[in-house]
Amino acid sequence: MGRCIKFLGLLLFCLPLLSQAADVPEENRLPAVFARLQAAAAEIQSLSSDFVQEKQLAIFSATLLSNGRFYYRQPDQLRWELLTPVASGFVLRGQQGERWNSLSGEIGAFRIDRDPLMGVVAKQLLAWARVDIDWLRSRYRIELLAEQPIRLQLFPLDQGEAGFIEQLQILFSADNSHVALVEMHEAGGDKTLLHFEQVQINQPLPEKAFQVPELQ
Repeated sequence: MGRCIKFLGLLLFCLPLLSQAADVPEENRLPAVFARLQAAAAEIQSLSSDFVQEKQLAIFSATLLSNGRFYYRQPDQLRWELLTPVASGFVLRGQQGERWNSLSGEIGAFRIDRDPLMGVVAKQLLAWARVDIDWLRSRYRIELLAEQPIRLQLFPLDQGEAGFIEQLQILFSADNSHVALVEMHEAGGDKTLLHFEQVQINQPLPEKAFQVPELQ
């Protein structure tokens, strides 16, 4: 009986503290969340994963599926590759990159400081791979939806981007080491989901990970 009374006393003591923690304003919790993500990202030298892309079009009931592969190596090497239904993608090594499309058979070089579209795409992927909070906050208003696992909601600050993207939701893995899901809501009602699977961290990458494949 005495133990029960002590337990109830401890519980009653803790309840106000728990209530206070729940009432902490979101803007005061975000810095700690960002710090957790950056601490996890600081340990990552390389990432690789498969991904599944689901495209839900507002004018159709069907979902369009595609599969791909993603590689990242510190500080600025990327490979983003769709494998189905049409093999296409790009590799980035610093400021320079190459993109390809197996349907057209085209391979082209680009620089992210001279190609606005590829620059935005590459910088987005790099920002999420290395959790570049300063870059993300310069482009989005960020809200916290959940802390375990961390889920963020982002609203574009740039009017041009806001005319295309209504909002993004980013779900991180339970250990904060990588993005597990991206949900993009477009202004026209379309929605795209990216599921990252079979994620490997700090494992050797293929020798040709950042080279253009031979097109058939």
